[in-house]
Amino acid sequence: MGNPLWRNTEIRQQLEIIDKKLAPDLLLVNATYLHGIFKKWMTGNIWIKGDRIVYAGPDMAKVDASTEVIDMEGKYIVPGYIEPHVHPYQLYNPQTFANYAAQGGTTTFLSDNLTLFLSLENEKAFSLLDEMAELPFNFYWWTRFDSQTELSEEDRLFTSKSVGEWLDRTDVWLGGELTGWPKLLAGDDQMLYWIQKAKMSLKKIEGHFPGASEKTLARMRLLGADGDHEAMTVEEVEMRLLHGYGVTLRHSSIRPDLPGLLKGVVEKELNVFDKLMMTTDGSTPGFHLDGVMDLCIKIALEAGVPAIDAYMMASYNVARYYNVTSLHGLIATGRFANLNILDSLDNPVPTGVISKGVWLKRDGKKVMDLPKIDWSVMPDLELDFDLTEDDFQFSMPFGIEMINDVITKPYSVSVDTHDGTLSQDHEESFLMLLDKHGKWRVNTLIKGFASGVSGFASSYSNTGDIILIGKSRKDMWLAFDELKRLKGGIVLVEEGETVCSLPLPIGGVMSELPMEELIAQEMALKKALKDRGYSKGDAIYTLLFLQATHLPYVRITQRGIYDVMNKKVLFPAFMR
Repeated sequence: MGNPLWRNTEIRQQLEIIDKKLAPDLLLVNATYLHGIFKKWMTGNIWIKGDRIVYAGPDMAKVDASTEVIDMEGKYIVPGYIEPHVHPYQLYNPQTFANYAAQGGTTTFLSDNLTLFLSLENEKAFSLLDEMAELPFNFYWWTRFDSQTELSEEDRLFTSKSVGEWLDRTDVWLGGELTGWPKLLAGDDQMLYWIQKAKMSLKKIEGHFPGASEKTLARMRLLGADGDHEAMTVEEVEMRLLHGYGVTLRHSSIRPDLPGLLKGVVEKELNVFDKLMMTTDGSTPGFHLDGVMDLCIKIALEAGVPAIDAYMMASYNVARYYNVTSLHGLIATGRFANLNILDSLDNPVPTGVISKGVWLKRDGKKVMDLPKIDWSVMPDLELDFDLTEDDFQFSMPFGIEMINDVITKPYSVSVDTHDGTLSQDHEESFLMLLDKHGKWRVNTLIKGFASGVSGFASSYSNTGDIILIGKSRKDMWLAFDELKRLKGGIVLVEEGETVCSLPLPIGGVMSELPMEELIAQEMALKKALKDRGYSKGDAIYTLLFLQATHLPYVRITQRGIYDVMNKKVLFPAFMR
C-alpha cells in the first residue's frame, strides 16, 4: 500500500537541503504563490526535492549543476486542484481520467471504490490501488457501505471483513456515499457499525441526501454523516451548513447546479466560501471538454467569488476538511509538490502543472502522460452463453417510464408485445436486464427512452450486467451478439447492421482509450441515440441508474422489478 510518509533517508536528505549542504532538484524563484493559511499571495522561493516541497519562503537554496532553476516572475502559483468526489469509471478509467484532468491542474482524486469492490476480491483491488499510488498523481478513495441497487447476493459482498479491509487502508479517507441511508435510518446496525469504525479512524462519512428535510439532515448528522454534495438550492446549502455539514457544490452532466448555487451564495452575502468545496461528481466524458476542477473554479470566478476563495475551494478547503493539510492543499514546507502555474488569476487553466514534483505540463504543452495501469486483474466480460427465443418473452402488465434521464415510474402497458417488433409511432420499447453470467433475466417495457432505437445493448450498468433495449427483438439479439464479440461495451444495431459501438474492454465497463478519443466515441453514440429519439439529458447516466434504488420510483434490478418507495420486489427475476 502506498505510504504517505517519507523514508528516514529521504527526510535526512531534505534536512540537508534546508541546511544548504545539498541542493534541491527544482527551485522556483521569484514565486508569487497562494498561501491557504494567510489567505493571501506570498512571494518567495519554492524548493522541491523529489515529490516534496522542502521549503517555501524568502530564503534561497543552495544551487548546483543538478538543480533546475526557473524564474516565476509574472506568474501565479496555486496548489494542485483536488476533486473531492470522483466516480472514475464513467466509461473512462481512473488512469485515463486522471491523465486528462491533470492537464487542467487537477492532481488529486478522492474516488469511489464501487466498481472495483463489485468486480474484484479486495486483494486484487488493492493491487490496483497500490499501482496507482506510484503514479505522479494522488489517488485517494472512499469505500461504499451499500451497492445503490438490489443485488441478489448483497450480504455476501458487503461484509464487515470486506468493508473493514477498505477502511483499514490509509489511502481511504471516507465511507459512503450513503445512498442506502434509509436503511440506516430504519435501524440497519451493520451500516452504523461501519460508520462507527470509520469514525474511530478519523475518516469522514459522505451523505447522499437530495431533497432531504432539515430533520432528516439532523438525524443523519447524529448517525455520523459529515458532508453532503446533493444541495440543489442555496437554501439547501444553508440548511447543511446550519447543521455543520461539509458542503460540496456540484457541477455535473446531470446536475449542473454550481453557477446557480454560487450566484445565490454571493447575492445573499453568506461569506461561507471557506466552508465550501466543489465537484464534477462523475460526469460523463463529453462534459469534461470544458475541464474538471479548473472548470469549477472558472464558474466560481464568473459568479463573483473572490479569486483566493475560488482557488481555495478546490484545494485548501478540501484538505482542511479531510484533515490532510500536512500533505495537500497548501504551498508550504513538507507538502506534496503539487503546483499549478497560472499566467493570470482570471484563467484557472494552468500553463504549467507539477504533480508530485514531476512536470506534466510546461509552457502550455503536455510534457508527460501518466504511465498506464495494468488492468489484467479485472476479469474479462465473457458472455459464454447464447440467447434463445424464450428470453424474448415480454408479458409484464406494467413497464418503466422515464420521467427524465434518471427518474423512472411505473406505467400500465397497453401495446401488444407478442410481435417481434414494436411500432416507432410511440416511445415504448422492449427492456431486458440480463445476468452477465447468464443465470437470470428481467423483462419489461421502457417508455420514453427513444422511439427509433431498434436494437441496443450495454454492459455499462450499475452492476456490470447487460441491458438490452429496442423496438426489434431481432436487432436486440444482434446487438447482444456484437457486445459478446467485443467483450463489453455499448452497441447500437439497426436493420441487422451495427451503426455505432463504444468498446469497454476493461471488465466490460471501462474504456482503455485516452479521454480525447473516448469523448469522440461518446459524442458519436449520443448523436446516434438523439437522431433516433432519445431526448433526455444524458443517455450514459440513464444506463447507469436504471438499477439505482436510491432514486424513485421503480427500478429494474438483479432481484427483479423493484418498488423503491415500498421497498419490495414487484416481479422477481426469471431464472434462465
